Amino acid sequence: MRISTNGITRFHITRVGRGCLGSVNLKGRSFLTLKDFKPDEISHILWVSADLKHRIKHQGEYLPLLQGKSIAMIFEKRSTRTRISTETGFSLLGGHPCFLTPQDIHLGINESTKDTARVLSGLTDLVLARVYNHSLLEELEKEASIPIINGLSELYHPIQILADLLTLNEHYGSLKGLTVAWIGDGNNILHSLMMSLPKLGVNLRIATPKGYEPDATITWEAQHLFKQFGTDMQMFSEPLEAAQGSNVLVTDTWVSMGQEEDKKKRIKDFQGYQITMQTASVAASDWTFLHCLPRKSEEVNDEVFYSPRSLVFTEAENRKWTIMGLMVCILTDYRPQIPQLKL
Repeated sequence: MRISTNGITRFHITRVGRGCLGSVNLKGRSFLTLKDFKPDEISHILWVSADLKHRIKHQGEYLPLLQGKSIAMIFEKRSTRTRISTETGFSLLGGHPCFLTPQDIHLGINESTKDTARVLSGLTDLVLARVYNHSLLEELEKEASIPIINGLSELYHPIQILADLLTLNEHYGSLKGLTVAWIGDGNNILHSLMMSLPKLGVNLRIATPKGYEPDATITWEAQHLFKQFGTDMQMFSEPLEAAQGSNVLVTDTWVSMGQEEDKKKRIKDFQGYQITMQTASVAASDWTFLHCLPRKSEEVNDEVFYSPRSLVFTEAENRKWTIMGLMVCILTDYRPQIPQLKL
């Protein structure tokens, strides 16, 4: 893995890894949830992402890996990071992105999801959909003959987690053995962390207010994953308990899109869940902070959010490199040139 210190760039090399990941092939795969991906497959996506970041950003190379390809970007929900990272990333790789809102296409209104999926399969190479209901993604995936990427649903936000993982790996040099503390709503971000962290050797401590726990089925599945991979997941109702000894403090919005009518109640219910330096005082000495953005001050105060420990803007930038890495994995046979990441 590349780490920059005082202007010096170096790599951490895992000698046996290149052989282990050499057989990973994700071409043609859809990406709806990290539950469907093995540890070496997640590692491979991160490796390709880091490689593209190194070659394009730091080496100044032009890599038209997606030249002649197109992507349909279906957005039922507004977005800053998902739209910009996907649109600019696909273009940077030589492809053509097509942004579509409910006002632009007939999906679910004058045309069935089934028909839309089949039409887009003949016109584009890939679909990224940011939707309210995960079932729509599953139907698109069932009916399309091209890969589907989950740009966000009410259940999962897997492309955000790829950026989080790359950011933490860049900062710490490795993921294995880290402990992540989630302090906030039991939402789609948490669900995706629960489906991925145990596979990479990361422990998870969760604090949610009563009534805002993660989905029961996903929690059950996560418990089995953490047991399978020998990692630890604990659930609390007090933020300081979750933060105790944790390396990474993570939160998200308390009011997601579609929950605006419950805003006053939710803010009241989440009192005491703001991440502050008091929260950080019980964390590990090397603690860092993540937030997928946009952020509200009630979720984390300025002292933490703008501190040197906050990785949020690197995390946001890495949304671009990881969606690029994912799309390259799905659409090409590209092999990274940098050493394999030490995860």
